[in-house]
Amino acid sequence: MAERVLVVEDEKTLRGNLARYLVEQGHEVAAHESAEEFAAAAKQEFDVALIDVNLPGKDGLTLAADLRLTSPDTIILIMTAYSSVESVVDALRLGVQDYFVKPVMLEEVARKIDALCEHRRLIKENALLRMKLAERRELPLAVLRSRTMLDLMDFVRQIALSQSTVLIEGESGSGKEVVARTLHEASARRSGPFLAVNINAIPESLIESHLFGHERGAFSGADSSREGLFRAASKGTLFLDEIGDLPQAHQVKLLRAIETKEVFPVGSERPVRTDARIVTATNRDLAALVKEGKFRSDLYYRLSALHVKVPPLRQRLDDIPVLAQHFLDKHAKEHRRPVVGFDNAALQRLVSYAWPGNIRELSNVVERATVVCTGRVISVADLPPDVAGRAAHPDDGGYEQTMASFERALIAATLERVDGDRREAARALGLSLATLYRRIEKLGLKSTKDEAETNDESA
Repeated sequence: MAERVLVVEDEKTLRGNLARYLVEQGHEVAAHESAEEFAAAAKQEFDVALIDVNLPGKDGLTLAADLRLTSPDTIILIMTAYSSVESVVDALRLGVQDYFVKPVMLEEVARKIDALCEHRRLIKENALLRMKLAERRELPLAVLRSRTMLDLMDFVRQIALSQSTVLIEGESGSGKEVVARTLHEASARRSGPFLAVNINAIPESLIESHLFGHERGAFSGADSSREGLFRAASKGTLFLDEIGDLPQAHQVKLLRAIETKEVFPVGSERPVRTDARIVTATNRDLAALVKEGKFRSDLYYRLSALHVKVPPLRQRLDDIPVLAQHFLDKHAKEHRRPVVGFDNAALQRLVSYAWPGNIRELSNVVERATVVCTGRVISVADLPPDVAGRAAHPDDGGYEQTMASFERALIAATLERVDGDRREAARALGLSLATLYRRIEKLGLKSTKDEAETNDESA
């Protein structure tokens, strides 16, 4: 994509070389030898400003500060013949995105400009998307793009106004609780409590007490009375997750509580009225469990008065980039990492992966990538081997072979990302250049630059 680039450099040869090379790369370039000459020229907005620190008259850092005030969206890069820490720190404090130490490499400048512009585009797109989705305040996560999920949430908002029970089916980690919370927030009960409990998290002997409450002294350890989830969720919503795992001994009691809107606390013979809307979820096929005699048919029909099926993430490909960015923003803030986006190759790998663990697995993968990423944008090299499509399986060989396969994939992916620039690859991997050369030789790797040179020699 063509970017408007400003070059301010007093050295005529370098100024001309930069301008010509960037034009050849498809950019629009305006070149000036001083800040004063730039100020006297016709006013124009630039996507990128490439400024020499040591300029005649107004110095480059002052010009950078002025640009930051007048053109806050402009990406500012500086060039200096002196790699002093002080000047770099001053530049970064002014909002300069990066710097080059002379003599500069034209290819490196062009590559950096393309990368930073791509990062900015991703940030703007994500900010616009979040702004649009934030208008849908009833959605707890507000990170949807696929037509499937948008239609599903529209249906959820329609049924939210009823008082009927709702059964939500979907694979583990697919977002069933998000749907349940959306249902609650879109209902007339939104000012009441939303209580969520996983049936599997309650010991079987305590399920009745947790759901319906108990009286003091009802059993050993019951030193005080407990109202139970049905009463605690009064005027609100009670979400029972993994309902398919509810023991049959408790299924009939749950059915009675839903039908009569009354519960009997353990140790009491007097019923207590409840007013909680019941929403349940499962990752199992309840209809199949009914046929197998493992789930009561009357309870199944009562729970599924309204039925919502959440598709797995692999069937909602349009949601993956948006969800990935949502989790990246969240984890980058939690871990205080300067990561802001994904490169195209990484996004392609995320979209093409099957996601057996659905949204929960995506969140974990993005968190790991955010922590290990050494730059501002996550690449394929930052993804786990399985997701990156370069999985190393222990049964393919011993420990050494497995680790060598992983290291080879990591270095190869990094070299590919930096177009074979070994110095840049060493910096990204946290290795010295000499160590990287040794690892490349030992692993038998060739970068694209090596292959090009080999082809040139044989031609």
